[in-house]
Amino acid sequence: PEHVAAIASAARMFGGGASIGPAPIAAPGDAGATRAGGGKGGKGTAAAAMPAIPVKDRSLLASKIWRIWEERLGCGTRKQAPQGPEDFVVSVEVNPAPGLSTAKPVATARMLRKGGVDVINIADGPRATVRMSNSALAEAIQREVGSETILHMCCRDRNLLGLLSDLLGNHSRGLHNMVVITGDPPKMGDYPKATAVFDVDSVGLLRIIKGLNTGLDPAGKSFDAQARFFCATGAEPGAVDYEREMRRLRDKIDAGADLVMTQPVYDSDVMRRFLADVAALPRPVPVLLGLCPLVSSRNADFLHNEVPGMSVPQGIRDRMARAGGGPAGQAEGVAIAQEMLEEFKDQVVGCYVMPQLGKYDLALDVLAGLGYGKDD
Repeated sequence: PEHVAAIASAARMFGGGASIGPAPIAAPGDAGATRAGGGKGGKGTAAAAMPAIPVKDRSLLASKIWRIWEERLGCGTRKQAPQGPEDFVVSVEVNPAPGLSTAKPVATARMLRKGGVDVINIADGPRATVRMSNSALAEAIQREVGSETILHMCCRDRNLLGLLSDLLGNHSRGLHNMVVITGDPPKMGDYPKATAVFDVDSVGLLRIIKGLNTGLDPAGKSFDAQARFFCATGAEPGAVDYEREMRRLRDKIDAGADLVMTQPVYDSDVMRRFLADVAALPRPVPVLLGLCPLVSSRNADFLHNEVPGMSVPQGIRDRMARAGGGPAGQAEGVAIAQEMLEEFKDQVVGCYVMPQLGKYDLALDVLAGLGYGKDD
């Protein structure tokens, strides 16, 4: 029953098959009452939750984002363009190495830091491929480069105990910034027969982290202090089922997400609708605008046709086709990303750049108009 209660703590509905008796199903309700501080004649007194540490005090990244959110954007009540890097947050995604060495991604992080990038975003087995642990790379970057990192944490590969163990270990190493995602299914990657765990989804994991931030684990056990996790979540402004996407986003914000990072969008109307809907939520949260500079016509076609959740409008694909390949194609991809950034920079706290095919220098090209630049 205790194991079932821990898993059910992150669920909204819970049940069992024919072989499951009433006791394990009833146990989550008992545990829930204990976690809430009531208890139903259980063993001992329930641990009390501690007040969560203010979001702005959880990391340097959280502090900068919250200052911009409050001072420049009025917590979502006004539009105001940034004046420069001090008024804008930039995260660039650097993938973990597919091998044993951190040298290449660490060198990339060093180049980006010199260009003014605030934080390095590190994916967690993107597209269900095998790569080095993102926490190992994050620790190397923070130690050797001095840049803050923000880690993706997906629910695909670890059971509840593994997720909790990684969270506690990450926190002890100063890795407080998380992007909580459900994760791509293994069938998309190199090992399609690998087991997909999914004890919880992104909403459930956010609830767990919200509990850790009040000093409690999912079973109601108390730690000696509150965690300082700053949690972002992803959103897909161009989702086919947009209403479902917005319902999920509301659930994730209710579960503890303090920041939204969007998937790349190449259609201004789609992004405009999404930002308006986020601003109208009962609890608006800051947004990082997702940008993915295209590098060629072939790249644009691949993203549109082969990557789930990605849509590149025909007009954008036509522009990339006219530009051709090589430097001209890359320059056109940068220009397209700059147009999106220019249109929406007055509504977001910053941007999240996802370079394609290892073209990390293009991230700084996209940001040149805001005062970022390569180290010459």
